[in-house]
Amino acid sequence: MAASPGSTGNVIAALASFFIPGLGQLLQGKVFRALIMFVLASVLWIFLLGWVIHLWSIIDAAVFKRPAT
Repeated sequence: MAASPGSTGNVIAALASFFIPGLGQLLQGKVFRALIMFVLASVLWIFLLGWVIHLWSIIDAAVFKRPAT
C-alpha cells in the first residue's frame, strides 16, 4: 500500500491500528504480525498493559517501508 514512512498509506494504517491493534499491519499485508499484535494486545489489556502493544502497533504501521523489489 505505502512506499515510505509518512506516506498516505502509512497514515491510514496507523489510524486503523489506533482503533484496532494490528489492523494497520493487516492493511499493509503483514498478516502474521497483525495477528500477533491483536492477540497480545487483547491478552495484555486484561492486565491493563495492552496499551504498550497498542502503541507499538500504531508506530509500526506508521513507519513501515515496503522493501524495494
